Amino acid sequence: MAEKRPNIIVIIADQFRHDMFSYADGPFRVNTPNIDKLAQKGVMFTNAYSANPTCMPNRASIATGRWPSVHGTRTNGVTFDQNAETFMRTLRRSGYKNYAIGKLHHQSMGWAWEDYQIDEMRLRNPEVLAKIRDSINRGEGDWQSWEDAARHRKEYLSMPKDYYGYDHVDLVVGHGDNPSGHFHHWARSKGVSIDDLAGWKNSTERSETVEDVYISEVPAELHPNAFIVEKFRERLTELKNETDPFLFFISFPDPHHPFAPPKSWFDKWRESDVEIPANFFSHASNSPAHIEAMYGASGKQNIDSTMTWAPTQNQMEDVLKAQFAQIEFMDNALGEILTSLEASGKADDTYVIFSGDHGDLMGEHGLMLKHFVHFDAVTRVPLIITGPGIEPQKDTRLVSSVDIAPTVIELASAEKYRGIQGRDLLTDHTGWRTALVIEEDQPFGIEGLPGPVKIRTLVTEDYRFTVYGGTDQAELYDRSKDQGDLANIYADATTERSEAYERLTHELINLTEEGIAPIAGA
Repeated sequence: MAEKRPNIIVIIADQFRHDMFSYADGPFRVNTPNIDKLAQKGVMFTNAYSANPTCMPNRASIATGRWPSVHGTRTNGVTFDQNAETFMRTLRRSGYKNYAIGKLHHQSMGWAWEDYQIDEMRLRNPEVLAKIRDSINRGEGDWQSWEDAARHRKEYLSMPKDYYGYDHVDLVVGHGDNPSGHFHHWARSKGVSIDDLAGWKNSTERSETVEDVYISEVPAELHPNAFIVEKFRERLTELKNETDPFLFFISFPDPHHPFAPPKSWFDKWRESDVEIPANFFSHASNSPAHIEAMYGASGKQNIDSTMTWAPTQNQMEDVLKAQFAQIEFMDNALGEILTSLEASGKADDTYVIFSGDHGDLMGEHGLMLKHFVHFDAVTRVPLIITGPGIEPQKDTRLVSSVDIAPTVIELASAEKYRGIQGRDLLTDHTGWRTALVIEEDQPFGIEGLPGPVKIRTLVTEDYRFTVYGGTDQAELYDRSKDQGDLANIYADATTERSEAYERLTHELINLTEEGIAPIAGA
């Protein structure tokens, strides 16, 4: 008789800093009993990094086990290849029933660039805007708009069969209290107009200095978190009499900004004192020009609300209160999912993998959000695995989001595909990596860092080295002496700089595409 294969649930939190749960023992006082429970009974990887600290590229890396420069979704807005091999597809071929619930972001949500970004691209990167054929076709007609927010608001869209390997998708498109996708139609079915309740404009309690901070008038039971829990229970019920194993990919839009928790979850934080990170006022010496420009504009958000900026202490405190409420709300939803799994009788046969797509600076070195900055708060992610036979432990190896796909494939005893660059986290311990690369590409730049931007970071046990391609700017931090990345020694440490360049060169060579085999010698 064939050995029974396990069920697998992969859970992703969006823009979730690696140490913003209680068990991580980070700088924040936030109550997360359900994430903590996973961490306490499973293996918690304490040095897990995103392959790219941006949503679409890293989500494609999670799915494929490949770095963005190889799978091609190098920046937000580049459609994930519809023909790409993913861990979802290989499990589906081997008999798994696959469900996706929440935010996928495999395709663009249809958000426009800001005018200043378009102006710069016209000047410095005009080919991005040119109406010419792409070298690789990512889809004809409407194929590249399956996650377009406006399209989903117009009508209910049933997703295509085998959408990146999923049998069924319950989609959330966007963040906050009024995203699009299937959530939009679910909320309308509840008899309430979310449009009349959601957003900063409808909030009766909001920050006057940070537009993305407000207390949502949308009740918790109509929030995307509630949609995710309800859909998980529905799909789990559908599987009640199934004998084939299942895969769930569950992705919370929280705690990504806007920082808009329901009132019921914000109440405990309203009058509470919050501690900002100890290094909030610690700016790294010899910082690159674009980071210094952020400090020079302290208190002013970028026109593009997703970009890194430097808040004042009061602004940071407002953000943290709302962020903590969001995290606790998300953790509660996670707890409901785990409780439903237990009630189904399938928990003992199920592996749960919890991670994030990238972090958020959230006050580190006086900055918040993401993009153009590679401090640990934005590049590191939580990563926890629980399930049959896993003993509680903390694993300090250097691991990456690309390691999730091969780990899932191995757990499922499914067929591997060529070109996977990650490694199985649970059984492959021989000769583990001592360095890893983090990529970030943007078609536009910011003050002090003109576009197009190509950033490559090398992380080792001893240092963090970040190069800004096409410029003379770089960062080098000796982590054997400077764990907080406070002293950029790039300009003066000649020997260390040469060694870092050499090692980065070799690591980048190792990331060369090998996913297609030659069929003959010539």
